[in-house]
Amino acid sequence: METGPTIRTERLVLRRWTDNDRARFAALNADPEVMEHFPGVLTAQESDQLMQTIELHFEEFGFGLWAVETLWAPRLVGFAGLAVPTFRTHFTPAVEIGWRFARAEWGNGFATEAARAALEFGFDQAGLDEILSWTVAANERSQGVMIRLGMTRAPELDFDHPRLGDDDRLRRHVVYRITREEWVEQAASIAPS
Repeated sequence: METGPTIRTERLVLRRWTDNDRARFAALNADPEVMEHFPGVLTAQESDQLMQTIELHFEEFGFGLWAVETLWAPRLVGFAGLAVPTFRTHFTPAVEIGWRFARAEWGNGFATEAARAALEFGFDQAGLDEILSWTVAANERSQGVMIRLGMTRAPELDFDHPRLGDDDRLRRHVVYRITREEWVEQAASIAPS
């Protein structure tokens, strides 16, 4: 797989995927707790297919869902990044920010740190004007990350996910958004004077 944009934060490296990630990615996607707000866990084959789809997205758009590892232990702990959804709804086309981390990595701020780096890439490098994020209403952990990123709730964009039409528990999604202007404003407000 080709190299591409690599992003470093204080504690993390966001990088392209390698074959060495397959087993850890499959374990992450097979964890029922990690996949609680998705239709189900993934088999190893489905996980491999998802990794291939992510890599193809990088080739098409120049950004995607980066594999995330820690600086002190270079092994996959999750993913975070930007994706163009392939389904259609009233606000598409759009760019979504998303993340998924191994259960053992929850609670240490990795999702927020990695997603913040992805937002910065999206606005500064990819030239995006707006980035959205969505999840089921019950997924309070992910909504907490969205809020920490400075995203605001956009109830007018809430939608029934077209790929989850038969699942009452997962169908309705809440949407958060952040614009480039809001991102720049936030960055200015926390910059040292």
